[in-house]
Amino acid sequence: MDKRRRTKRRRRTKRRRLYFWQKLKVRLQEALYYLPAVGKWALQIGIVCLFAFMTVWYFGQRVSVVGDSMKPVLENGDVVLVNRIVYNAVKPKRGDIIVFKPKGNDSSHYYIKRVVGLPGETVEILESKVYINGEKLEEDYEATAIDDAGDAPGKIELSEDEYFVLGDDRGNSEDSRDVSVGNVKRAYIYGKAWFVASPWGSFGFI
Repeated sequence: MDKRRRTKRRRRTKRRRLYFWQKLKVRLQEALYYLPAVGKWALQIGIVCLFAFMTVWYFGQRVSVVGDSMKPVLENGDVVLVNRIVYNAVKPKRGDIIVFKPKGNDSSHYYIKRVVGLPGETVEILESKVYINGEKLEEDYEATAIDDAGDAPGKIELSEDEYFVLGDDRGNSEDSRDVSVGNVKRAYIYGKAWFVASPWGSFGFI
């Protein structure tokens, strides 16, 4: 009798073990079946996160406007987004609004001004007007007259990596006319201001 019980017990144990391994095999097969889908999903999530990071890093860096030197386009306290990669592909153009630190001074706040003079050009301020290589600059944006030439009363020759910048509100702007700013070297340019995103103010492309 005891022998029969032991035999039945061994058979039950064997069946249980067999059932366990069969169940485990099914679970592993299911996991292997879904693994490619999970891997693909994880890859897609990773790509999206990387794209978002790169987008913010190169196109969405936020800089606050200090002062009203760029009125009416930008006002004090406005938040602008900076395109940091564009000038790796093309050179700054006349009329671009750039973000830079004067003299490359890392302890300074960012300045936001408009490019007026390009590398290799001669800039001169005469009778409240800007002259480039002896010709009066025609500006297609709103800017006030220059009442004070500041520290740039004569002809200024720009080197091959320098830009002459002015604020649009020229009576209220610290720019290339001032010794503290001077000509802006390409290496000091952080990027191009392309969008204003002030929560309670201006919003849109610049």
